[in-house]
Amino acid sequence: MNSSSEDALASAAISADQLNQICQLLYLRTGMIFNEQKRYYIERRVADRMRILGLDSVVSYLGMIVSRHAEIEALINAFTINETFFYREENQFAALSRSILPQVVSKRRPGDLVRIWSFPCSTGEEPYSIAIWLLENWPLVDAWHVEIVGSDIDTDVIARAKRGRYGERALARLPSDVRNRYFGPETNLEREIIDDLKESVLFSQINLIDPASVAKERMFDVIFCRNLLIYFDEASRQIAADNLFNRLNPGGFLCVGHTESMSRIDERFEMVRFPDAIVYRRP
Repeated sequence: MNSSSEDALASAAISADQLNQICQLLYLRTGMIFNEQKRYYIERRVADRMRILGLDSVVSYLGMIVSRHAEIEALINAFTINETFFYREENQFAALSRSILPQVVSKRRPGDLVRIWSFPCSTGEEPYSIAIWLLENWPLVDAWHVEIVGSDIDTDVIARAKRGRYGERALARLPSDVRNRYFGPETNLEREIIDDLKESVLFSQINLIDPASVAKERMFDVIFCRNLLIYFDEASRQIAADNLFNRLNPGGFLCVGHTESMSRIDERFEMVRFPDAIVYRRP
C-alpha cells in the first residue's frame, strides 16, 4: 500500500457511531447488511469516495451524504458486489429453453410478448447470456416477442452493461464460435457485443427493496434473481420476495442461486423440479 492510500485510510478512520450511521443508510437503501466485522471494507470504500471528493474528514463526508442524493448513489455503487461472467450457472439457462419457456408459451399465440428479467444484472453478463442462450438453444425464439430486461441498483454497472465490452475472464466459458458470432474483434483486451444483441436487452435502475421502484417495471414471465438474497437479513429478504412475487405473472417462474431456497423465505412460491434445475413458480 502506498503512502497516499495509507493517508486516505487514516483520514477515513470511522468511529463506532459513524460506522453505524453508514451501515444503517446502506441497509435502509439496499437491504444489504454491513457491520463492525466489515469495518476495513467500509473504511476502504469511504476513503475512496473522500479522495475523489477532496474531503479530509468523515464528518464532512457524512454531511455530504445527507445533503447530496448523488453521493448516496455513488456510495451505494461503491458497495455493490459485481462478480459475474457469461453462462454462469448455465443449467438454469438449459431449464429456461427446455422446460420453462415451453410452459410459458404453451397457452399463447406466436408473436405474443414473453418478458424475462435479470436482477441484479451487474455489468450485463447475465441478461446478454440469456439472449445468446435462447438464440443458440431455443428453436422457437423467433416465434415470440421476447423482451429481456436487466436491472440493478448500481448506476455505474448499468452504464457498463450498455457499453457491452468484456474481457477474457468474463468470456471464458463461452465457446469460441459463440464469441465470434456475438462479439466483435478484440480491442484493448476487450470484445464488444454486436449491436443487434445489444439492442435486444433493455436496462433500468431498480431497488429491489423499494416497492415503488420495482413497480416501474411491468410484469414478467421469468425472473432471474441469483445470489442476491443471501446478502439480506430476514426482513429485507421478505420485502424482496414480495416484490418479486408481485412482478411475476401467474404461472411465472423465478430462478435463484443454487445455494438459495425461496421455500424458506416465502411459502407462496411453488418449488418446481425440472431435469436441469430446481426453480420456483408463482401459482
